[in-house]
Amino acid sequence: MFGFQKARMVGAEEALPGRSEQMPVPARHEVLDAPLRPPYPEGTEVAEFALGCFWGEEKLFWQIPGVVTTAAGYEGGFTPNPTYEEVCSGRTGHAETVRVVFDPAKVSYQDLLKAFWEAHDPTQGMRQGNDHGSQYRSVIFYHSPEQKAQAEESLAAYAKRLAEAGYGEITTEVVPATEFYFAEDYHQQYLQKNPYGYCPDHGTGVTCAIGASRS
Repeated sequence: MFGFQKARMVGAEEALPGRSEQMPVPARHEVLDAPLRPPYPEGTEVAEFALGCFWGEEKLFWQIPGVVTTAAGYEGGFTPNPTYEEVCSGRTGHAETVRVVFDPAKVSYQDLLKAFWEAHDPTQGMRQGNDHGSQYRSVIFYHSPEQKAQAEESLAAYAKRLAEAGYGEITTEVVPATEFYFAEDYHQQYLQKNPYGYCPDHGTGVTCAIGASRS
């Protein structure tokens, strides 16, 4: 692993081999008392976002009314069932990702996109602040054509607002959801278990004028 450039995407032929065993995770969410793994409650939908260190980002989403459960994991890479150390090496291709299971009757996908954009700086490429590496890149993993369309629309709208505020181009990827690998149990709801844990705020302060909370 020595000498590998973490700030570039690894190719499939370079990726670590991984393993067939899934990571063991708690059965229930530490805060929301809902299942971490599927099946999820009927009528819910899944969204997945990568926006830097997943500890703080998971807390961001579990605090939103209408979110049923959240989980920290790895997505967008090649290595099956990677460990945290492997992801941090840059040799798996995964981004630190938050799975958000939500009730669309109570919170819209646009509301989640608004939270996503405002919680990080989507112009930084393979990093967020002092966190460097491909695992910190900004990604929206969409699960349906409707999510794709809304994500792309929100990206275009927010790019305009960021440009007006003096920021560069958005580097966020909008890509189909791939296999979501749950992170190790100690990462799940990390900031609930460790309230003084590392949790930097990388938001730009630029508001995103999308999303309309439902009553």
